[in-house]
Amino acid sequence: MFTVKMEKECGCFKRSGIENCKTFDNRDDAMQEAKEWSEEMNETFCKKHNFTVVEEGNDLIIKVDMN
Repeated sequence: MFTVKMEKECGCFKRSGIENCKTFDNRDDAMQEAKEWSEEMNETFCKKHNFTVVEEGNDLIIKVDMN
């Protein structure tokens, strides 16, 4: 099992309705979902944060950095 989850939930994420933690049977599906989340958040959120995907074992963590 592979898990996609947020490192920290910023206000924009909380308001977005995106589920924080999702599990997948394979790495490719999980990576695709994580990349889609981070791209969507970088394009549509308030621009105060930058979102990147980091792989930690079977977890794909979306990291939140201040711009």
